[in-house]
Amino acid sequence: MCGFIGYINGTHPINHKQVIENMMNTIIHRGPDSGGIHADDKVTLGFRRLSILDLSDVANQPLYSEDGNIVLVFNGEIYNFMSIRKELEAKGYHFKTNSDSEVLLHGYAEYGFELVHKLRGMFAFCIWDQKNDLQFIARDGFGIKPLYYTQNTTDETIIFGSEIKSFLPHPSFIKELNKDALRPYLTFQYSAMDETFFKGVYKLPPGHFMVIKNRKIQQITKYWDKKYSASKGSIEETIANIRETVAESVKAHQISDVKVGSFLSGGIDSSYIAALLKPDKSFSVGFSDYEAMFNETHHAKELSDILGIQNERKYVSAEECFDALPKIQWHMDEPQSNPSSVPLYFLSELARKDVTVVLSGEGADEIFGGYEWYKPSAKMQKYEQIPLGLRKVIAGVVEALPKNAYTNFLKKGAQTIEERFIGEAVVWDEQDALDVLKPDYKKGPSVHDITKRVYAEVPNEDDVTKMQYLDLSLWLPGDILLKADKMSMAHSIELRVPFLDKEVMEMAKKIPTEHRVNDIDTKYALRQAALEELPEEWAKRKKLGFPVPIRHWFREERYYNLIKEAFTAEYAKEFFDTDKLVSYLDAHYAGDKNYARYIWTAYVFLVWYKCFFIDDNKWTTLKGTSHDEVASTTHN
Repeated sequence: MCGFIGYINGTHPINHKQVIENMMNTIIHRGPDSGGIHADDKVTLGFRRLSILDLSDVANQPLYSEDGNIVLVFNGEIYNFMSIRKELEAKGYHFKTNSDSEVLLHGYAEYGFELVHKLRGMFAFCIWDQKNDLQFIARDGFGIKPLYYTQNTTDETIIFGSEIKSFLPHPSFIKELNKDALRPYLTFQYSAMDETFFKGVYKLPPGHFMVIKNRKIQQITKYWDKKYSASKGSIEETIANIRETVAESVKAHQISDVKVGSFLSGGIDSSYIAALLKPDKSFSVGFSDYEAMFNETHHAKELSDILGIQNERKYVSAEECFDALPKIQWHMDEPQSNPSSVPLYFLSELARKDVTVVLSGEGADEIFGGYEWYKPSAKMQKYEQIPLGLRKVIAGVVEALPKNAYTNFLKKGAQTIEERFIGEAVVWDEQDALDVLKPDYKKGPSVHDITKRVYAEVPNEDDVTKMQYLDLSLWLPGDILLKADKMSMAHSIELRVPFLDKEVMEMAKKIPTEHRVNDIDTKYALRQAALEELPEEWAKRKKLGFPVPIRHWFREERYYNLIKEAFTAEYAKEFFDTDKLVSYLDAHYAGDKNYARYIWTAYVFLVWYKCFFIDDNKWTTLKGTSHDEVASTTHN
């Protein structure tokens, strides 16, 4: 696990080694163990290393082919690197390291762009092919590892790398807010477009590679997708396939030359991974003063005792969370208001005291159908027996009535799944978001502008599969995986996700819909498979998520005043009707309504904006050469 930054040299003369050094310093938390630079007259590359496999200096990056013509910077892990290595050795290639990185070098020399089809892992990399004068840049199929790029520069420089913040020290980079990003963010709670909150900075989509030649992006190509192709089979066959494939994935994901632990909540996903891994230690986080309401750590401790694992726990206070929020948003690069980012930050900090690698349960809900959204209510199923035309008439009638649970139900009952479901996260009602935004920020795409392109890829699937595919395409890489990467890397720790494995997905694609979600349960087949490793209480426990007591915090005078100060700040008036923002805060503080998510999402954006556009000099450069020095600079 590491981080890299690179650029195609522009037309302005600059000191490339000094510039890339400054850029590397902003992501030193991703790789505190060592750094390396490649600079020539066309391309400049910088790398920060967190040593996981082959801890020797010979595995440091940038890594070069034997003839020096191919240069690699790579972030992630290739879990099938040994089988690829044997294949390449049989073809006459010689390896000087025991790392997975070298497989990419020789693999590209042998297979070219087809290399990506062979890889099983989480990765983002750049290969500089000097002989053919091209850059080959790729990202894993799920988007576990982030990868950004931009041409928004003053001199044709093209910049790419693991984190946007590393673009900022480049003298040609044009730092500008993308006004179109705020509108969809308020509803989604994360940056849902390919273009980020920085104008002209894009995310390379998961499962895509990019080729740059002659300072031009020549192609962006999709090489793998996650579309389901369910086949018929018994539930017994499905359960057996899940058990075998997930167990093998956990085995592959535990390969490491450093200590490996496990994040553990009380839910089935992380519990199943921990039960298969059986690490020495598991790690859990709860909240001070809310142990009875927002706490799964007792479940984690109980399961750890059953499995014979030592469980390390931490209880986080509201004060700690609010104090850390600017640092969290700085690490996130873009505003991200999923409240679970906060405990994940502290969970990673806790784990880093004992291990360098952790396994976690992300992805099981999206792949196996775990969200309650996916399971239609009995009432809705019954209502949908009424002809659609009549339901639309009823929806038209109630449109003029005040919003409540009944009118919402009747309106949803007249909608297709494409109209009704925009993803796992829904925060601001879209009309409420438009009402609170200033005119310049209402011009961004609607949520349906964003979701319709995904739905268009699976027009003939059933509703459950359509919802899963949407979440796999938007919510998973945009929210779940981004915060997992950024919060773990903030503390120089590698987070691995065995459910999000190429072989697991290929198996899961074939699972019949009724084995994923049915009238009995969500994630039905996975729960049955987990019974072999877990007590029934854990295998069948309903999903709780990672609840954070923000609605209670906002009713404390201290935090009410803190947020009101942000909502009424002069810079907030650029984006929001601040009187309306404060009215939501006041109504919540008085206990009249629960507007916690509205408040948090707007507040997080303002915290992020202040970090990057007002207090940016404070965050631009972070220095340090060891993990302890990085931690003291980044986290104090």
